[in-house]
Amino acid sequence: QVQLVESGGGLVEPGGSLRLSCVASRRFFGIATMAWYRQVPGKERELVTIMDTLGFTNYTESVKGRFTISGDDAITGDAAKPTVILHMNRLKPEDTAVYYCNIEGWVTESAGRRNYWGKGTLVVVSA
Repeated sequence: QVQLVESGGGLVEPGGSLRLSCVASRRFFGIATMAWYRQVPGKERELVTIMDTLGFTNYTESVKGRFTISGDDAITGDAAKPTVILHMNRLKPEDTAVYYCNIEGWVTESAGRRNYWGKGTLVVVSA
């Protein structure tokens, strides 16, 4: 089994910054993508940003230029505990949500490709 644990959420004023961290509980045989999603009550979970095995990244339009995803050697599957970071700058009230870490990959050579999720960390942007 794999657990993903997010941290770094909290209350921040508009214009402020936060750094979210997600750490996996074990090494992966291979990782296809690492991503951050967010969800507001009553709405569907939305993709915020995603990074693939080549290091290419994509961001939802509303966070471009403000958020940055990064990781250690996790994307190559070499890290003992893969870690993915979300740097959030110039935060806005509309960024308020529960943020979820996602890793899609193979925990062993024989395991199928699966999606793994953290339990989420709450970000509140308010004055």
